[in-house]
Amino acid sequence: MIALVTGATRGIGRRIALEIASMGYDMAIVGRDMKKLEAVKAEMEGLGRKVGTICEDLADPSSYKRVISAAAERFGGIDVLVNCAGLSLAGPFTEATPEQWDRIFAVNAKAPFFLCQEALPFLKLSRKPVIINIASVVGFKGYPNQSVYSSSKHALTGFTKVLAKEVQPLGIRVHLISPGAVATEMVTRMRPDIDPDELIQPDEIAEIVRFILTRKGSSTIDQFYIRRFGSLAFD
Repeated sequence: MIALVTGATRGIGRRIALEIASMGYDMAIVGRDMKKLEAVKAEMEGLGRKVGTICEDLADPSSYKRVISAAAERFGGIDVLVNCAGLSLAGPFTEATPEQWDRIFAVNAKAPFFLCQEALPFLKLSRKPVIINIASVVGFKGYPNQSVYSSSKHALTGFTKVLAKEVQPLGIRVHLISPGAVATEMVTRMRPDIDPDELIQPDEIAEIVRFILTRKGSSTIDQFYIRRFGSLAFD
């Protein structure tokens, strides 16, 4: 089985990639920093897995085809696609620039859309095809000073819901994970007001991915909304 994970060099993406590797998958990992990719690769190879590193900036539209082609050529196919790469931006909407908007949307919304499109022919050939998109609580809610980031995650959430319906007849499962504040560098920048002890840990998101990939039976779960324990229930 082959899994491709974007944003695999740090935070949630790194933990997800390592978790999937520990399950026996061979891995194609995507990031912008080759040195960090090689470090994650070494960890996975320590688990006895075959690993292909793909150094690309997903803000570049020409990268989508290269990413999927590289993974498929290296391993002969793709069974699992995890879109985790993301960029954040904090600040009043009055100060956001078109350039900032374009870059945030390019990575957070456009890249997952077209990576799914490029991966579809390979997923259709898989015995157990799965797509997992990592969104955010801000894909459902609105927070001050997160207008661009929130808009991009709303876009990803909407796309994922439609995608799930379109590929269901093909036997492809699509899942959306929408965490609250997770202990990553991104959250430290975006929400310095949150007590670090209240943050969700990346391992907790990776455990959900494991659950998705090992889930058996006739039922499935479309989306997971994970809140911090200290935040209001059902808020």
